[in-house]
This record gives sequence, C-alpha cells and structure tokens, in this order.
Amino acid sequence: MLGLYRAATIAAGPLAGIVLRRRASQGKEDSSRLEERFGRPSALRPPGALVWIHAASVGESLSVLPLVDRVLDALPRGNVLLTTGTLSSAQLLPGRLPERAFHQFVPIDRPDAVRGFLDYWKPDIAIWVESELWPNLLRATQLRNVPTILVQGRMSEKSHRYWRWARGLIAPLLKNFREILVQTEEDAIRFNDLGAVEPTVTGTLKYAAPPLAAVETALEEMEAVLSLRTRWLAASIHPGEFKVVCQTHLALRSQFPDLVTIVVPRHPSSASEFERVSIANGVKCTRRSRRTKPSSESGMYIADTMGELGLFYRVSPVSLIGGSFVDRGGQNPIEAIQLDCAVLTGPSMFNFSEVMKDLGQVGAACRVETAGELLEAVSGLLAAPERAAHLSKQQKKVITAKAAVIDTVFESLVHHLPAAG
Repeated sequence: MLGLYRAATIAAGPLAGIVLRRRASQGKEDSSRLEERFGRPSALRPPGALVWIHAASVGESLSVLPLVDRVLDALPRGNVLLTTGTLSSAQLLPGRLPERAFHQFVPIDRPDAVRGFLDYWKPDIAIWVESELWPNLLRATQLRNVPTILVQGRMSEKSHRYWRWARGLIAPLLKNFREILVQTEEDAIRFNDLGAVEPTVTGTLKYAAPPLAAVETALEEMEAVLSLRTRWLAASIHPGEFKVVCQTHLALRSQFPDLVTIVVPRHPSSASEFERVSIANGVKCTRRSRRTKPSSESGMYIADTMGELGLFYRVSPVSLIGGSFVDRGGQNPIEAIQLDCAVLTGPSMFNFSEVMKDLGQVGAACRVETAGELLEAVSGLLAAPERAAHLSKQQKKVITAKAAVIDTVFESLVHHLPAAG
C-alpha cells in the first residue's frame, strides 16, 4: 500500500503545487517561504548534530518547547529544527524558540519534496509529535536509518477507524519507530492495533509547557480598562460556537449589566463572521484588530489578534474552552488553568481525554452538555468569585502534579540522541 500511496502523491504533484499557491494568495500560506513546502530550505543548516522535531501546528509545537530545551542542554553544540505545517505556528514560534533552535515549514508529502528536505537537513534523529504521520516523509526518513521517535502519541477513535482501513499503509511505519510514547491507555491500545510494538504511556507534554506569555504593558492597560467590569472569556472559539456564546452573553446581561464577554476566535480570519453573528443577535461588539478597547457601549470584545491568548486568560476569572461545543474535540484547557482561570468545557473534549479524566478524578472537570448548562455554570461562577477561585486552584493542582511528564519522556528518548560533541 505504501507503493500505491507514493504513486498517488507523485501523480497529484502538479495539483498540490496549484493548491499551495492558491492558499498563499488567500493568506493561508507564507508566500515568501512557499519554497520550504517543496523541500527547498530558506535557512542554512548549522554544523554539528541536528535533532528534527515535527509537530502539526501551534498547540503541538508549543507543547514540545520544554523538550527542545532538554535536548539542547544535552547537546551543547547541537541544534533543533522544528517543523510545522501551519501559518499560525510559523508566526508564533520565532519568538518562543531558544537559541540554537529554528523553524521551517514541513515539506508536502510528495517524494521529490521529501527527498530535497532530507538531503539538505540530514537530521541525526527525527521526533514526531502526536499524530502528524506523513507516510512518504516518515518512510523516507526511516529508510535513511534515522532513528524515529513518536512522543505524546494520540489516536482518536475517528483516526483509528480511518487507519484501520489503511492498515497496510500505517503498520510498516509504526513498526519502525524506535520508541512510541503515547498519552493514554486508549491511545496505546489503538496504536498497538495498528502495528505499533509496545507503545509506552507517558501522558501529554502539554502539562509541562510554559505558561502563555503576555506583554506587560498590554496587560496593565487591559486590567485598567476592565477593572470595574464583570468579565468572562470564550477562548479559541470555532464558527459553530459563535451563536452559543452570543446567546449566553445576552442571557447573562440581566444579572450582570456591566458584563463584557471576551471572545478569542480560534482563527482570527473568522472574526468578521463572528461580528456578523453578534450583530444579528443584537450584541454590539468591538474588535482588537482595529486597535479598539472594550467599551461601555459594546458588551462583547473580539480579540482577533495573534499570540495574545495569554493576555486574555490573565484578565479573565472564568473561561470556556472552544472546540468543545462542536465536534472538534476541544482546544487546550491546560493553558487557561496555568493562568488561574476557572475552566469550563463543552461536551466534545476527546483531544484532551487524559486531562479531563485527571480533572474528573478530583471533581474539577467542569464539563457542560448544553447551552443552558453553560449559562448556569458561567452565571454561578461570576456571581461567586470565591467559588471560581476554588475551582481554579483545584484544576491547577492537578496540572502542576503532572508537570513531571517531561522527565519521563526525556528519559525515554535521551539514549537515542546523537553523541554530544
């Protein structure tokens, strides 16, 4: 099946180029770095050992930053190449990566692009993150005898069903990983079913990720603007959740006349759609991208800028985690908990099943099933700040206790690293 896949990607080569260039024209790819997607680098390969880490997007790449630090400490003259496939991650990472670590876009999974990428970078080890498994890229790496490791592997039920249909494609790749470290027992069972040999359950590195940053002057300004207002945050909200957030805001206003609902869209490009939904529901709103502040006339503030989620978690006592009222499996709740938010989620949190299970064991998983339950939960926490603070402390205690996962993961892969030199 690998041969058929390879042939299909070769045949689809011209179409892939057309699609990428169209995406670039729409602002969904970095047109100045588009050559990287075809396996042609835009940076010089540094001398010495090179550890290559591949993550899908923002969440996965930020979660491995502690691992990047550990690798660089172990290799004083080594370097880390971190690849991702999304524009948002490419925009955020340069300011987050330490010295001797740098970012490139992952090549498209076409043999010529993969060959160009590997010929140039010649990595000493390749570390894959979660479930971003590109068959041509992974197979070509393994055929060059580059040790491949999978960390915080995740396999949803939906992905498992898909890969079972294509087991002939995935099984040979999984069998050739030197180590497969997964998040949960359920992940281990699914990976094993697909051909992985003895996957090890370590948990998610997101527990050990550093808190999201915030610009101090922006934080002081926002705290001053909001100091006398009741507020809550709807973070990383997807289009299918816009109406729920608007309706919750409208229902809360009778109880909290000074209410401001801060909304961070998952993708800033969807802010205009959210604004239309807000207006249609009778909610006045302002947008941060227009250099405005929350005003008394508008009850909703759309924070549609990149890299400021840490700022809004810091000024919000209560936060709803997006992607959980649509079938997306939820966004990362740990980031909010680290910054002392009392976290609520909707019913769809399968991307973070381990986290929700850990919170649930101490009664700190505040999951709501319906819009009505969301309204009740937000209302209760805003009306009783001491209750919100207690929930926040319970949730943070769970997260802090799990931060040692970085030690477990690093101990599992350190003996695969190239010799320090």
